[in-house]
Amino acid sequence: MLLNQIRGKGVVFTGHSLGGAIATLAALHYLCISSSSSAYATAPPVLCVTFGSPLLGNEALSRAILRERWGGNFCHVVSQHDVVPRLLFCPLDAVPVRIIVGLQLQQWPGCTRHVGTVTNSVEDAEQEALQQLIQAHSRVVAMEQKLAAPEMRGGSPYRPFGAYVLCSPDGAACVDGLTAAVQMLYATFAAKCVSGSVKSLEAAHSCYGDLVLKMPQHLVLKRRPRAVDVLAAVSNSNYDAGISLALEASGIDGEATGATTVRHWLKASKRAGRSPSLNCAGLATRLGRITPCRAQIEWYKASFDGDTGYYDAFKQRRSPKKFHKANIYRIKLGQFWDGVLTMLETSQLPHDFHRRAKWVNAARFYQLLVEPLDIADYHRNNLHKTRGSYITHGRERRYELFDKWWKGKGTFTGCTSDTSTTASRTRSKYAGLTQDPCFWARVEDAREQTESAAAGHDAVALATKLESLREFEHYAAELVESKEVSIDVLAPQSSYSLWLEEWKELKLSDEARTSSLFQF
Repeated sequence: MLLNQIRGKGVVFTGHSLGGAIATLAALHYLCISSSSSAYATAPPVLCVTFGSPLLGNEALSRAILRERWGGNFCHVVSQHDVVPRLLFCPLDAVPVRIIVGLQLQQWPGCTRHVGTVTNSVEDAEQEALQQLIQAHSRVVAMEQKLAAPEMRGGSPYRPFGAYVLCSPDGAACVDGLTAAVQMLYATFAAKCVSGSVKSLEAAHSCYGDLVLKMPQHLVLKRRPRAVDVLAAVSNSNYDAGISLALEASGIDGEATGATTVRHWLKASKRAGRSPSLNCAGLATRLGRITPCRAQIEWYKASFDGDTGYYDAFKQRRSPKKFHKANIYRIKLGQFWDGVLTMLETSQLPHDFHRRAKWVNAARFYQLLVEPLDIADYHRNNLHKTRGSYITHGRERRYELFDKWWKGKGTFTGCTSDTSTTASRTRSKYAGLTQDPCFWARVEDAREQTESAAAGHDAVALATKLESLREFEHYAAELVESKEVSIDVLAPQSSYSLWLEEWKELKLSDEARTSSLFQF
């Protein structure tokens, strides 16, 4: 009911402990219904701030939130001594249920006296064991975060998402990203255990009011690095001194055992935070360098537009010198785009890369230009006879992904939907490239069916093939009439023009057969 009342407005969700988990779920739900609603051109501003909230989902949820560009909507404040945000790093059966109940009952109104009894018993008998258990399991998760694939990792499936503000009595440090959050949640907790600074579980989980009051003071306070850090800054860079200040603010002694590892983690997280954008910028440069290959294929296409069309010229290997050059450029472009997809799948590019108009349009142009050559190569090598139809058995995965990018482009920045584009304009001349990337594969399938129908004697099979051919005839005629095909499709010796002649002969033959049967 509340979500319906505030829909379309900027909202801040907040909660402590289990309330933080509920606030996160409510914020996710609000983001989902807002982004899927056609009533809003853009999703309203949403911020979710949690305090001492337990982990909520697995790595798949974390990556899904990144893909939707919602990571910046979540900020999780975590105390250095709090076990609740780290509890689910342990296997689900490793922590006794009574401890979880004791930690969470304090959130329930009217249970203060009972909570004191439970948490005191936890503190007296099992607090140290629980802390050691959490430290051990969170260490395993932190160490293996970059060493194994998600499906090969053991232990708990829970992983963080969003930004994490790691608070200590000395200040606060902020990290974002799954790997950095996991590593710093472990490092700050382990530093507390080493230093011997121990609080009761209840106090550690209920200290966020004081932390919030002190946080502005830490932000205003000008910190000065120690002498060791000043020397490091002189010998290396101010960046190293900044890392030292972040360590101090998060409650980690820069000279303690393990501080070097944490320093490396922080540096890696900063590099990782910048590298997707830097990689994207570098990729744009590489795209500019590969553009001449695309231009060469365009020239190759233009040289055959008036005769057979570049699809049939490539299939028949006409003008061998031109063919070999075009084939090399085709392979180079395919390698470039396969590399792009590999970088995207390994999180080396921004999570919204596949939503950016520049790259969606570049991928589409490449697909419309080059996939016909891949279809020609497939049929020239007779792979359609051994593997089956190109569309179902021979298509490269990159083209299927590019189709998904293009179909969803109406929701991307700088793009318009197919429907609105078609409705807003009518072509006055034929398209530079045929707008169906699989058009030539459909033509080849139609030619095979036509040949089979002409030689067949099974009346039922013949009727099925004729119906399929009529559907393709109607589809192709609509493309030609709306000028959604390139001029090479209508070249006198193109496969499409040859199929039209074959189809006319088949229809005449079928009409003659039907007429003789009728007379009989």
